[in-house]
Amino acid sequence: MKKKIAILGSTGSVGKQTLDIIRKDKKNFEILLLTANKNHNLLSKQIIEFKVKNIIVTNNKSYFILKKKFKKINVFNNLEKIDKIIKSKLDYTMSSISGFDGLKPTIKIIKKTKTIAIANKESIICGWSLIKKQIDRHKTKFIPVDSEHFSIWSVIKDVNPEIIDKIIMTASGGPFLNLKNQNIKKTPKLATNHPNWKMGKKISTDSATLMNKVFEVIEAKKIFNIDLNKFDILIHPKSYIHAIIKFKNGLIKLVAHDTDMKIPIFNSIYCDDYNHFNSKKININILNDLNLNKVDPKKYPLVKILKIVPKKDTLFETLLVSINDELVSLFLHNKISFDDISNKLKQIIAHKIFIKYRHKKLQNLTQIEKLNEFVRLKTKSLSVISKPK
Repeated sequence: MKKKIAILGSTGSVGKQTLDIIRKDKKNFEILLLTANKNHNLLSKQIIEFKVKNIIVTNNKSYFILKKKFKKINVFNNLEKIDKIIKSKLDYTMSSISGFDGLKPTIKIIKKTKTIAIANKESIICGWSLIKKQIDRHKTKFIPVDSEHFSIWSVIKDVNPEIIDKIIMTASGGPFLNLKNQNIKKTPKLATNHPNWKMGKKISTDSATLMNKVFEVIEAKKIFNIDLNKFDILIHPKSYIHAIIKFKNGLIKLVAHDTDMKIPIFNSIYCDDYNHFNSKKININILNDLNLNKVDPKKYPLVKILKIVPKKDTLFETLLVSINDELVSLFLHNKISFDDISNKLKQIIAHKIFIKYRHKKLQNLTQIEKLNEFVRLKTKSLSVISKPK
């Protein structure tokens, strides 16, 4: 019997790689739903190739184009239609809509799928308690798809968290790790030129500031219900080791794989089926020269943010993500400098109008949506818009 699946965000990087895997095994899959924002050209090709009968495209212009082009399939422009489209439980859903836009449909589709793989940081960082509630209620299997979180999950998914002594997550250090000339202008073009991974501009910039790793530690804390003080970050330019887990019995386990997101995606799809992934041979040269180093907080000051993250889930995480999102956007549009991202984030998050959110408990999705909108507007107004130095 074919596995019935849905992909939220099929035209993005993770969505496309998910379809690349399915393409090689079409006979075993039926795609019931694809969603996208405005890339109607690529979505059209996906509809035709995979014979998809249901799509949701949220951009109005793209919606009308596809509605006119595909008369015999269901074309919707509202993610609220998920309930109408999916009548019985899917076998697998990939949730890869980027940003805050991915949280609501992720929560909505959990009850409609047996397994949900999530590749959206914001959903987990800001709304994990809401997601976890739905996962537990509907007995849905959850698999994290970020390479670091999948690596940790693959080792400790059936382990009591109490026997874990330390979890180390690795960071490449981004494009400015070995920058010799500190006076060089750190432009958006340079900041988004990641040395190892092919990623979007936003996440590449977060990698350059190491904010992506701050988010990933917070994400891991929530997913695995492990105290922040048990996590550490090491710089690993080769991006071959993704996680190191030290147990209280003395054992240390390292998870390594090539810089290919298809590996965690593939394993989330096939899970315990043990299908063969055509990967490269073990790289002995890298293993002989892992080059793991401590993070220099002077070079990456945003790692200090982890010291002020509340132990309990609050709206602080939404505050943090929203401020960073807006500052990165300003940088990518040449409104502030690269160093301004770190400097202004530390200033803004300590502003008196935001202090109360560090202790305010998350109760519902509306809180996150309203706070995100408010914080982004305030961040823009609090940032001194000047030409980058």
